[in-house]
Amino acid sequence: MSATRRSMLGAAMAAPLLAHFTGAAAAATAAPGTLGTVSEGWVEVRWTAQAQALLDRFQAVVEAVAPAQLAQDAQGGAIRFPVRSGQGDPSLADPRGAHGDGLLDGGVEIRTPDGTVRVTDLGGALQDGLASGKALANGVEVGHPAVVRPGWDKAVLRTESVPLGRPMKVRVTDVPLRPTPEMVEAFTSTFGEAGLTTDMVLGHLTAEGVYTPPRS
Repeated sequence: MSATRRSMLGAAMAAPLLAHFTGAAAAATAAPGTLGTVSEGWVEVRWTAQAQALLDRFQAVVEAVAPAQLAQDAQGGAIRFPVRSGQGDPSLADPRGAHGDGLLDGGVEIRTPDGTVRVTDLGGALQDGLASGKALANGVEVGHPAVVRPGWDKAVLRTESVPLGRPMKVRVTDVPLRPTPEMVEAFTSTFGEAGLTTDMVLGHLTAEGVYTPPRS
């Protein structure tokens, strides 16, 4: 497998990791002080049997890059990442309107018989229901304008009851992650008909953090 193919495989497998709830809208264009911040957070993605079958096809093994942690049990594999930083609006009334951006600590390493791709410096943004992302793949920056579409309509959202404007713990679970047409096209052009489709659920996202609203 060429370096380009390994990087694309790594990007496809890492794509769900870039769709964390701290991500969304172009925070760089937001007016100063209009976005809240996320702290003490983590993001976990548990990949599906379909994603595992895709990994098996390429004899790929997934490992976590510290401080991210890998979990493997009867339900499958998952990786949990600490949130390094995040800003945005989780849109508590309707998660489909969430927007912001963020960075995760740690990374993911994908080993195949032909080589290894190490994906670190994971960053993500969510705008209009589409998650984009960037990362370093074996030290080379890669980015995708639209990698996955989170199924926010299936999400379970829990929040603390706190006075208006105070920091609150936010947790979102069971968010299905499907590749966008752009991701499928890029993957297919690299690997051929590998079976990746926009209907495939690559993983389910769970995330938690303390959201501090912007000062009014």
